[in-house]
Amino acid sequence: MGDRGYIASQMAQQTTTHMVDEILALKAERGAAILAHNYKRPEIQDLADVVADSLKLARSANGIDAELIVLCGVHFMAETAAIANPSKKVLIPDLEAGCSLAATIQAEDVRTWRAEHPNGVVVAYVNTSAAVKAEADYCCTSGNAVAVIKALPPDVPVLFLPDFFLGNYLRQVTGRQMDVWLGECHVHAGLTPEAVAVKRRAMQDAEFLVHPECGCVSNTLYSISVGDIPRERTHIVSTEQMMVRARESQARRFVVATETGVLYRLRRENPEKAFYPVAEEAECRYMKMITLENLRDSLRDLKHEVTVPPDVAARARRAIDRMLAIG
Repeated sequence: MGDRGYIASQMAQQTTTHMVDEILALKAERGAAILAHNYKRPEIQDLADVVADSLKLARSANGIDAELIVLCGVHFMAETAAIANPSKKVLIPDLEAGCSLAATIQAEDVRTWRAEHPNGVVVAYVNTSAAVKAEADYCCTSGNAVAVIKALPPDVPVLFLPDFFLGNYLRQVTGRQMDVWLGECHVHAGLTPEAVAVKRRAMQDAEFLVHPECGCVSNTLYSISVGDIPRERTHIVSTEQMMVRARESQARRFVVATETGVLYRLRRENPEKAFYPVAEEAECRYMKMITLENLRDSLRDLKHEVTVPPDVAARARRAIDRMLAIG
């Protein structure tokens, strides 16, 4: 690196340090808590009081001792926190931080299904808008989806929405027949059986951690069942369950099939182990929209507050409370 590059690097580092100091001062002044999803930028994770998956974030927002919550996630996560904490102010640093999966279904779609199945039960993955949750009977995350499906009354029609890959996985592992919405996360859909097979050939000693939203999940289950893939070295788990498995496993190398932001926390918590993505390009642009600068602005200017209309929040809270109570 030449002199000019070195000077630029030092200036950038000083700017970052100043920004972090500013955020910490504002956080203390506001009495705020910062919650960050596992897919967030490393510098955001480093500043957070809690770094977790959707289920743990929802539970943390519900129990944390702070009147102001800055949710460094995507919009549906901030809505969920606001619904579960009506007495607290919930901010999201960037209102444009959305979700391609959540956008695949609207409340009217759920009402249409209900009209055809008046005795049916609707299970909404947490990656949905508040308006969709308000039409659901239960919410779930990838961490407790199996437990939620198993808790449903028998012999009633079920709609699982909106993720097709997770819904199909739930059909296979629970044996429950249900309708599954044809939505997908653009990042997880790209993690295909072919991409996983390439990594398996290259890293035969590694343990594989696969998120159940991935496009490879059904193929992975089938390969385990017929003995093509070692069961003890393949785990279909939520991002929070990935943390537990990585910590407890004797394996030294892991291949991870989910958004690459989770690798930072895995490596930080397990410095003696190595973690590799199935695909380096598996990155959600929405998750990366929250930066140090807009986090600072959010704390300084109290923007952007996320609110949900009271009637929608009241109906959605029933489904969210059931999610928090199960598994």
